[in-house]
Amino acid sequence: MTTCYNAAMDALSGFERREQTFLGKTKSVYYRGEGPPVVVMAEVPGLTPPVMAFARRVVERGMSVAVPDLFGKAGAPRSMLGIVGVMAHACISREFAVLAKHRASRVTEWLRALARSLHEANGGPVGAVGMCLTGNFALTLCLDPWLMAPVLSQPSLPSGLSDAKRALHATPAACQALKRRAEEEGLEVLGLRFTHDMLCPPERFDTLRELLGDRFEGIEIDSSPGNPHGHARTAHSVLTEDLIDEAGQPTRAALDRVLDFLEQRLAA
Repeated sequence: MTTCYNAAMDALSGFERREQTFLGKTKSVYYRGEGPPVVVMAEVPGLTPPVMAFARRVVERGMSVAVPDLFGKAGAPRSMLGIVGVMAHACISREFAVLAKHRASRVTEWLRALARSLHEANGGPVGAVGMCLTGNFALTLCLDPWLMAPVLSQPSLPSGLSDAKRALHATPAACQALKRRAEEEGLEVLGLRFTHDMLCPPERFDTLRELLGDRFEGIEIDSSPGNPHGHARTAHSVLTEDLIDEAGQPTRAALDRVLDFLEQRLAA
């Protein structure tokens, strides 16, 4: 118990925890840094040490982060028990709709309110990075004009059978708003996935390319059997658990591209 507690404290060290209420719901948000704000939305099972390490990398680039605690135990390492627990909760929670193909989870409205508060406090654009369960949430946040740097890392919703592979877990109105902003405002969307990731099928990126054209940049990292970089066939978390943080590695290049994208889009 003491070891787990210390690990959690180490992961959250240097972040300021604030309790914030939007739309009648209160959640913890972990803040760090100064400069243009980025909402970092965690993957399953939550605010793990690698997720918080990614947030630190964003801060090192001169930006600030707001990391909402949406599920799991903040700071705890990833474990199979934690993954199963979070997924079981998500499947029955009113805030998440893991099977929804053409509507977003309700929690995205709370996240939009958080992004709005960051915009009002900062007076400028806001970025958003979603991962896994939250991977497509940034699409809904793009309904608001201050969201200028959306990143979708291994977007895994909706889950389900083959008819869900092309879906974006966003309403038709959100998709049309995204397309309009791409055409009229030059909005760009960055997506990341491993090629053999069954949770984030290639058809999902095909839909984004059809919707946004060259305003969607999809980075797909080889995870085929025997690939030269040693990625497992089951590799999933591009920016965190499956990141090989070494020069010349495609996941490191993807991480650098995400940081460049956020920095450039928010500066603009």
